[in-house]
Amino acid sequence: MSSDQTSRTTTTERLSTKTVRALPASIATPSYDRSRIVPGIVHLGVGAFHRAHQAAYVDDCLAAGETDWGITGVSLRSADTRDALTPQDGLYTLAIRSSGTEKLQVIGSITAMLVAPEDPGAVLAALTDPRTRIVTLTITEKAYLRAAGGGLDAAHPDIAHDLANPQMPKTAHGFLTEALARRRAAGTPPFTVLCCDNLPANGATLHRLLVEFAQLRDAGLAQSSDVGIADHIAHQVAFPSSMVDRIVPATTDADRARIAEELGAEDAWPVMTEPFCQWVVEDNFPAGRPDWEQFGVTMVRDVGPFEDMKLRLLNGSHSAIAYLGLLSGHATVDRAFADPAIRQFVDALWAEAIPTLPEDAGLDPSAYTAELAERFSNTALAHRTAQIANDGSQKLPQRIVASAIECLEAGTELVHLTLVVAAWIAACAARGKTLPEGHFTDPLDAALTALLGEQLPANETVTAVFDLAGFARDHAERQTLIELVAVHLVHLRRDGPTLAFAALGI
Repeated sequence: MSSDQTSRTTTTERLSTKTVRALPASIATPSYDRSRIVPGIVHLGVGAFHRAHQAAYVDDCLAAGETDWGITGVSLRSADTRDALTPQDGLYTLAIRSSGTEKLQVIGSITAMLVAPEDPGAVLAALTDPRTRIVTLTITEKAYLRAAGGGLDAAHPDIAHDLANPQMPKTAHGFLTEALARRRAAGTPPFTVLCCDNLPANGATLHRLLVEFAQLRDAGLAQSSDVGIADHIAHQVAFPSSMVDRIVPATTDADRARIAEELGAEDAWPVMTEPFCQWVVEDNFPAGRPDWEQFGVTMVRDVGPFEDMKLRLLNGSHSAIAYLGLLSGHATVDRAFADPAIRQFVDALWAEAIPTLPEDAGLDPSAYTAELAERFSNTALAHRTAQIANDGSQKLPQRIVASAIECLEAGTELVHLTLVVAAWIAACAARGKTLPEGHFTDPLDAALTALLGEQLPANETVTAVFDLAGFARDHAERQTLIELVAVHLVHLRRDGPTLAFAALGI
């Protein structure tokens, strides 16, 4: 968000507790008394997705009378969201858009906003508050600070900082571990940690990473009463997995202007989204939880099959559309998906990925992909391909590489899956050439830029990228995967997606 978006002077009043009462009747507003809401959830990573997804579900619960589940939002990096929402008393507009309609709803479930770098003590106070019974996270894949092998990146400077300064943390790992240590010392039961990011087995993955961090912390505090927090986290703290699904494009200034006109009040940061919304959660909440299922959340014993279907069919095709769309000159998902070649490719990609899903889990991939096709065609969202393209090195392992490996192991076709990896490499190389410099970003950008600047032969390039990103590390089929990706990269280098598609008969 640009620096002037929260400081613009207009003749329109700002959305707030006062002005919300005067909004047009067509706009849904909180039907509950926000002054009676008790904070029960701390959310780390208050971006647009959280505000379009979990915060909306919690808003429904508050409206049903479950007043002890207000959200304290925490930004781990930027103050932008706090600066936008605090003058609005935490209120914001959710714009649910389809190709022909737009429905506006004001969400009131976020009752406080904190910025961790400004006041880590306030964040720890919220986490240690006995009323806090759930901590949710949407911090993006890269913020889990995993090394190439999947374990904790103990050499990361922020991890080193948090180990050396446990009472002044920077990372989610540091905040969660310090808060759980303080709660244990005070005799306060632990909160449940609910990961909502696109990680495989996200609850188990975060659990493992946090135990690794806490073990390093225990080793560094050998004479402290805090020793043993790793064992406490390993055996006393619940980490249910979840699967989240809702498309949330970035908000533009045109969106802000349109929403302000509809409201008759200025909203510094409304959120755009689609009508579809899904949340599947493992039901493991020892300290209690909202009655989410009353509002469409699916509570299950095992979220794994749902997660795999979403990662491999929605997220995998989203990455394909992003990279092939960028290489084909398409700025948004709906325009890329309307390209007959890309649409045909996505159908074939789904056909490759579907056999990797379990057959006995009650999934319906055909219905799911039909729904995805409708969602990707939504012209009202204007979901930017460059937004989806960010952080490919962190996203592709679970979205594409896992399916490709399973296809190799099963001896089934996988030529479309491997083109997605090649398209990511080609799109990274195109920045500063056919794509704008910094058009999208990746945690490995410095190393990727240096590597791709060498213009090595395709096979050497793909091998080096796999080494750098840790793709298929130590897997028996790794070399085969590299060779298949390299063939596509040769085609992309020669004539872009046109030749790559032609080689697939598209």
